[in-house]
Amino acid sequence: MDWSTKSVLVTGGTGSFGKKFVAKLLAEKHPRRIIVFSRDELKQHEMRQQINHDTMRYFIGDVRDKDRLDRAFDGVDIVVHAAALKQVPACEYNPIEAIMTNVMGARNIIDAALDRGVQKVLALSTDKAVNPINLYGATKLCAEKLFVHANAYSRADGTQFSNVRYGNVIGSRGSVIPLFKKQRETGQVTITHQDMTRFWITLDQGVEFVTSSIEMMYGGEVFVPKIPSMNIMDLAKAIAPEADISYTGIRSGEKLHEVLISEDEARHTLDVGDRFVVKAEHEWWSEDWYPEATVLEDDYSYTSKNNPEWLDIDALRKMAGE
Repeated sequence: MDWSTKSVLVTGGTGSFGKKFVAKLLAEKHPRRIIVFSRDELKQHEMRQQINHDTMRYFIGDVRDKDRLDRAFDGVDIVVHAAALKQVPACEYNPIEAIMTNVMGARNIIDAALDRGVQKVLALSTDKAVNPINLYGATKLCAEKLFVHANAYSRADGTQFSNVRYGNVIGSRGSVIPLFKKQRETGQVTITHQDMTRFWITLDQGVEFVTSSIEMMYGGEVFVPKIPSMNIMDLAKAIAPEADISYTGIRSGEKLHEVLISEDEARHTLDVGDRFVVKAEHEWWSEDWYPEATVLEDDYSYTSKNNPEWLDIDALRKMAGE
C-alpha cells in the first residue's frame, strides 16, 4: 500500500496509542496528511509542541458528534478509531456515557466514513470484548459487531471496516506498571489475586500490528496478534522485587484470566502466521482472501491462561524498561 498518497485520521489521537502511531507514520510511512481528532485542546496543544510536522492537522471534536466527524472526514482515506472510554470503574459508574462514546460513537464513525467515501476504517478493540463481564467490554463487543457488519453497507468497492483486538499495553495510560513503580517507593504492592494472568503487548508492538493490519485488511476481520501472557505475581517481582504484597481481591467486572478468542469464535478463525483472523460470517466474505491460512482445531480457545508463550521475570523487566 502506498501511504504517501493517503490522508490518515486518528480518533483519540492524543492518547498513548495515537501519539506513538502518528510518530511511526511520520518516520516510516510518510502519508500525505495526518489528522489528530480528539476533544481535549490542552492535549492537542501539548502534542503539537512535540509533533509539529507540516503534514499534521489537529482537529477538535468528539466522536459523539456526527456533524463534526462528517466535516473531519472530508478527503480522508484511512481512519484509525482509537477514541473510547476505557477505564472499567468509570464505565461502570457512568454507563450511559460509556454507551454514548463507545457504541454511538462507533455508529457515527461508520456513518461518516460511508458518507465521505473513506477507504478503510480500523477500530481498536480489547480482550475484554470477548465474553464480557463488565460494561466496558460489552460496549467494545457491540462496537466490534458494528464495524464488522458495516461492511454489508459498502460492498463491493466501498469502505472497508475491520477491528484489531489485543490485550494490556505496556506504557499506556492506566497500565499497572506505573502503579507498581509508585507503590514500590512505599515498600508495598497491591495485587488483586495471585493467580491472575494477562496478555501483554508493548505500545510499539500495538502500533506495528495496527499498521500491518491496515495494509492487509479486506473488511470484516477481527485481527488478533499472537502475544505472550504473564502472571501478575511475576510482574510484581519484576517491578518491585523487594516490596511486600497485599492482596485486595478481584474487583467488580474483572476477570481472573483474559480471552482473545473464544471457543465459539475459533470455529471461524484463521491462523495466518503472526496473528489470527476472525472471519465475518456473511455471504460477502471471500474464502480467497487468506489462501495460505490454516483452520484452528476444534475446541480451541486463546486465553491468557492456556497461552503457549509466557513472559518470565527477566523478559518482563526488559519490556517494562527496568
